[in-house]
Amino acid sequence: MATKKIDTLEFEEPVAVLLKEIEAMALMPQTPERIASIAQLESRVTELRGEIFKTLTPWQRVMVTRHPDRPCMLDYVQHLFTDFIELHGDRRFGDDHAIVTGMGQFRGQPVFIIGHQKGRDTQQKIYRNFGYARPEGYRKALRVMKMAEKFKRPVIVFVDTPAAYPGAESEERGVAEAIALNLREMALLDTPIVVTVTGEGGSGGALGIAIGDRVMMLEFSMYSVIPPEGCASILWRDAKKKVEATEALKITAPDLLAMHVIDEIVKEPVGGAHQDHVEASALLAEAIGRHLDELLAMDSSTRLDERYRKFRQMGDVGIVDLNPPASEPTPASV
Repeated sequence: MATKKIDTLEFEEPVAVLLKEIEAMALMPQTPERIASIAQLESRVTELRGEIFKTLTPWQRVMVTRHPDRPCMLDYVQHLFTDFIELHGDRRFGDDHAIVTGMGQFRGQPVFIIGHQKGRDTQQKIYRNFGYARPEGYRKALRVMKMAEKFKRPVIVFVDTPAAYPGAESEERGVAEAIALNLREMALLDTPIVVTVTGEGGSGGALGIAIGDRVMMLEFSMYSVIPPEGCASILWRDAKKKVEATEALKITAPDLLAMHVIDEIVKEPVGGAHQDHVEASALLAEAIGRHLDELLAMDSSTRLDERYRKFRQMGDVGIVDLNPPASEPTPASV
């Protein structure tokens, strides 16, 4: 069976060469020898991808994050949940298509589902506003969270957005207030919340639905206060310095795990989640299920206390006390 046709990234040139060879052989008459040769080449593609993806730079990880075939929120909904029913509208202004909300079942457990949806082709991207959520999207998400709390059902969140929508109408309808309110309410929401950054976790647009008991990232996702291009434009007045900005921002999953911003890195299929949506979903399902079981076993007060401590400790980077007690020797006196 020939390898599925997926666009390769620029750093995958050795893989691209092999894929072209496989494609050419697949067009020829399929003899037993040729079938065996194709299988051997496909095995080599997997091996080579594994070697390349073990040593990706931060910017190359960003490129994987933004791959056009990377699974979106609704792809995960299709593979992870049954009986999904989408819920629309914030009951104030309208329905924001950049954030999808609904209810369904995860392994027999009733849950509520919230996430950003970017869209795949041009028409879908325009309909979804490229994943840039407006205030009504965050208010819709909060409405569904409150419903989850009322019916005592866990909330599963998928984060994948460059940022909140910065347009004039977004500001007019109070996007900053909507995000701030979500931060406060999610910190106090009395039901388990499991968050996964599946693609881009950009700024307040991501954080507005990302306060949870467990926060995970897919292996090649990113989570940042600003996109690398925006950071480079501000610091160096040159968006082309995006590679340097990516290094400085520390936005990859290993960086954020080391700083205790996230709780777990979820492995992806060899070559990234876009290579196999089904396997990527299965790997994510295992992690979600494990954390959900742990959270459901906790009592409410313990879970909320741990959530509080989790976010309070994020800024603790071991700051030195510049005014030690008089009884202790100061650095100058040692």
